[in-house]
Amino acid sequence: METLVIDAAGMHYTPLNKLIRAAVANGTKHIVLENVLGQRFIANGLRGDVAIEVHGVPGGDLGMFMSGPTVEVFGNAEHAPGNTMDAGEIVIHGSAGDAVGHSMRGGRIFVEGPIGYRGGIHMKQYLEKRPVLVIGEYARAFLGEYMAGGTVLVLARHGGPAVAERGLGSGIHGGEIVLRGELDPRYLGVGATAVPLDADARERIRPLIEAYGAHFGVDVASLLEDDYTRIVPASARPFANKYAWE
Repeated sequence: METLVIDAAGMHYTPLNKLIRAAVANGTKHIVLENVLGQRFIANGLRGDVAIEVHGVPGGDLGMFMSGPTVEVFGNAEHAPGNTMDAGEIVIHGSAGDAVGHSMRGGRIFVEGPIGYRGGIHMKQYLEKRPVLVIGEYARAFLGEYMAGGTVLVLARHGGPAVAERGLGSGIHGGEIVLRGELDPRYLGVGATAVPLDADARERIRPLIEAYGAHFGVDVASLLEDDYTRIVPASARPFANKYAWE
């Protein structure tokens, strides 16, 4: 397999992304980016089966509109990785910032550690196209805000609560948020409700937990057997009375 190595040290994001696009257009299947530090829009809009390794800290909108490639980050990521992502996979060996998976339409994102605010905001699905966001530690406020589809899974491997801030699932009208452990109900957002994890949902998250373990070298036996809380929409139109009257 042909591999292209690019040293991104001191490089502006525009020429860096032009190099990446040119390599993909020429049929390169494996790209290694060294010394990345804040360059934005890496893998933006890329298609195909190319695999990209990012060594360092990529800037915002990593993999935005991406449809097919695999991006693996050996470091933390800034805001909105997977923004409006259509297909493919992003694996982050570290933490990620705010709005992870913003408006995500398909594909999968795995974050080894915690994420910031408004993860999974506006995630959506169509038929069998169901986006997935797996968070290894915890998420900050307004996780899953306005979700319309997909699955957000928070594994709380650090031992504390998966979410301990307000607005969880605020405005959710599709999809699900699954949290390891119990949830303090005061953190639920408007339109969200907590239900037990049934057998079908447990089978649905099992391969996601196993994939997390494979990506990060984690023994997931205890994660597979632990208790989880599932957050789902209380209504398909949580804010209907604010915009329409009968």
